[in-house]
Amino acid sequence: MIKESNATNAKHAEESVISAKEENGDKLLDQTLRPKKLVEYIGQEKIKDNLKITIAAANKRKEPVEHILLYGAPGLGKTTLAHVIANELNSQIRVTSGPAIEKSGDLAAILSNLSEGDILFIDEIHRLHKTIEEILYPAMEDYALDIIIGKGPSARTLRIDLSRFTIIGATTKASLLSAPLRDRFGLTYHLNYYENEDIENIIRRSAKILEVKIKDDSIKEIAGRSRRTPRVANRLLKRVRDYCQVKGDGRVEKDLCAAAFTMLEVDNLGLDWIDRKILEIIIDKYNGGPVGLNTIAATTGEDMATVEEVYEPYLMRLGFLDRSPRGRIVTDIAYKHLKKKKSGQNKLV
Repeated sequence: MIKESNATNAKHAEESVISAKEENGDKLLDQTLRPKKLVEYIGQEKIKDNLKITIAAANKRKEPVEHILLYGAPGLGKTTLAHVIANELNSQIRVTSGPAIEKSGDLAAILSNLSEGDILFIDEIHRLHKTIEEILYPAMEDYALDIIIGKGPSARTLRIDLSRFTIIGATTKASLLSAPLRDRFGLTYHLNYYENEDIENIIRRSAKILEVKIKDDSIKEIAGRSRRTPRVANRLLKRVRDYCQVKGDGRVEKDLCAAAFTMLEVDNLGLDWIDRKILEIIIDKYNGGPVGLNTIAATTGEDMATVEEVYEPYLMRLGFLDRSPRGRIVTDIAYKHLKKKKSGQNKLV
């Protein structure tokens, strides 16, 4: 029963409407809404300014740009930015991920098929196997591939020259990258969470592409619940659009928008039922904390990684949860948001 409960909760976490992790339906949506050029890419202004100079210089010299590392939380547009860079350079882009490259032969096949100026985008690059990384080093530095032929004393190394290419790596955990791999990226950019104004502009642009009639007040309602993350904003827009098409005439009105969020159990700050469940369990069962992460995971039925990587960062960003040496503590503003008292039985205010 416990295993079934954990599996169910993990499934709910993956399907959560406010989760920044990519879901099955997001790939098609991202491709539809993905900007093609830097001028269409909303937000991350400092990164765009730097990239404009880098890309313009590379185009003038008619050579590939340096290898680029993009890091930041899920859903902030790392994959989208990689495609935009490829479009700006008029280059072909090959997409893969760290876990997908299991053998050295897989990487050799990919690299040897790249043409001059092509871009290899490696998502979750921090999950590359150590032996794969070591093959990647000379490829990134010298545009060469060292292959060992044979075994034992008769083994010899064959060097294959590669076309000049650019690797764009994306990761949510830059700290897990080995120092030798990280140092081989000439350009490193950290994607930050978006401002509300940028999220509103993203929703407005997406609504236009999807031919959704939406008013400014509804755009603000969606943006306020988006966790300052474009992927979440687009997913919420899609869910609200569906609701308004079924319950109304397709136009996204404020009252229908609010009703949709009530059905989705997403409140005005973007907390869903799992976020509230985590906070309420700490308050009701452990008097607000401190509580260890493993205890929270066991009590909520979520695995530790899901709590720590999916839910905890946003709760901490809101100031609802604090970390201490003894564990997690629910803050006063979280009590106020949940309308709970800090003493007694935590009755509703």
